[in-house]
Amino acid sequence: MALSTRIFLCCVAVALTMCATQPALALDPRYPDWPCQQLKVPEISIASVWSGPPIEAIDKDKPVDAKDAELVARLAARRTSMDDARKLIADYVTGTPEVKQQKAKSLFVALYSTLNARRDQVMSGIERFSRKQKAMAEDIRDKTQKIRELQDKPDADQTSSEALATQLSWQTRIFEDRRKSTTYVCDVPVLIEKRLFDLGRAIQDVLSADAPAK
Repeated sequence: MALSTRIFLCCVAVALTMCATQPALALDPRYPDWPCQQLKVPEISIASVWSGPPIEAIDKDKPVDAKDAELVARLAARRTSMDDARKLIADYVTGTPEVKQQKAKSLFVALYSTLNARRDQVMSGIERFSRKQKAMAEDIRDKTQKIRELQDKPDADQTSSEALATQLSWQTRIFEDRRKSTTYVCDVPVLIEKRLFDLGRAIQDVLSADAPAK
């Protein structure tokens, strides 16, 4: 039984070493709690998702009325397909060229504000997740050391040692399951940014449709 526990502890030590080393190689020193392979960019650059009419500072300060807010919410939701989103945008961005351009800019700004804030919330959640993983890894290391100390005693209590080893086994399994989900979690900010880019492109396509040919 003691030999079995020692083998288990060796496996735990190897797993912890891998978990602690691999994320560290990808971390930006400026963001020590950021566990993703993707470089952390705190805010989406408008230039990276919008190549339509220039967005001025004044455009960002204009409030969104209730009707437009409902449209923005529907467009921002991932359950709304891009085909449906394009139809909603085309129905909204109408009028004279000047009116259409203003509607297009205000719609994009509202979408940018909504999705950038959502992305920020997700990224904060990822960093909280990372801090919890670090704390759990430290707790696992502490428990591992405690079991080793128990086993090294001449009058080692095998019952207590095995009970702690069982608890450690479950905790390590949870740690590993969460670690494996990191890749999926880290994709969410990228998907939000892509959603904003696709919506911005759809808005620009409506504007381009009526633009005179050169």
